[in-house]
Amino acid sequence: MSLVIEPTAADVLSDFLSSAPSLTAIAEYRLPETLQERAHLLLEKQRDGTLSESERAEIDAFRHVDHLLTLVKAKARLRLKAGA
Repeated sequence: MSLVIEPTAADVLSDFLSSAPSLTAIAEYRLPETLQERAHLLLEKQRDGTLSESERAEIDAFRHVDHLLTLVKAKARLRLKAGA
């Protein structure tokens, strides 16, 4: 029996950032579609009031990653603008 562990949003973001992307790549970065779909599903379940405890923790982790990604992208855009 093999156990498949899906990467979290934090895993995917840290992998991307550790690849030393350009400022442009950072400014344009989006999480993969599969993670975006998962976040939307969790948001729907939250609206419906059907989130489990583990899903609540997962959506909180998405919020933290989203906040960090927003800050990093904003700083990348500012640096790009300053260099233009």
